[in-house]
Amino acid sequence: MRFFRPTLTLSLAAVLLLTACAPASQPPAPTQLPAAATDAPAVTNDAPVATADGAQEATSAPLAPPTDTPAPVVEPGGWQTIAFTDARTGETFTLADFAGKTVFVESMATWCSNCRSQMRNLREAIARLNSDDYVFIGLSVETNISAADLAGYADRQEFDWTFAVLSPEALTTLTDVFGRSFTNPPATPHFVIKPDGMTDGLVVGRIHTVDELVAELTAANGG
Repeated sequence: MRFFRPTLTLSLAAVLLLTACAPASQPPAPTQLPAAATDAPAVTNDAPVATADGAQEATSAPLAPPTDTPAPVVEPGGWQTIAFTDARTGETFTLADFAGKTVFVESMATWCSNCRSQMRNLREAIARLNSDDYVFIGLSVETNISAADLAGYADRQEFDWTFAVLSPEALTTLTDVFGRSFTNPPATPHFVIKPDGMTDGLVVGRIHTVDELVAELTAANGG
């Protein structure tokens, strides 16, 4: 037994030494917290679906917030001399042709239910205004739609004002002037040109009521 005692003592000492030198256990990594959600809703456009009358409209047509800040005032310029073709008559016109009148211009799409709702309100507003003082124009951002299809849509909806299909070049120019929100029909973008050719910029973000449209147009007309 005396022969083995030093060996046992040495073994215990080695164990104690190894234990003392072993690295301390690492604490568990902190749990990764999810990123905070932003308050602003995502800008989305629902995929269009076919409707009973042959047109298309967004399934829920969200009211998207503007993607940029429009200029407070837009000066008259070359954008008012862009040539458009009336979808019903085939006649060419420009916005400058209506100098001295108050011109309401809305960018729209046949599949957009928000556009349809606002234009129905606009139809009622028109009935309450002196038509001799105002011009109403719908510009389709669907650059590949035919004039006949756009005219048929307007006729079915009983929107009896002027409609035209934007060419890609015209769409680019107006987007440069009014911002990218001009190309987002569910946000119901529109602007009003005053009789002096000035406009307060693009109005966007929600469907306006009949009373709001009447008030906006009356104020622009100097009333």
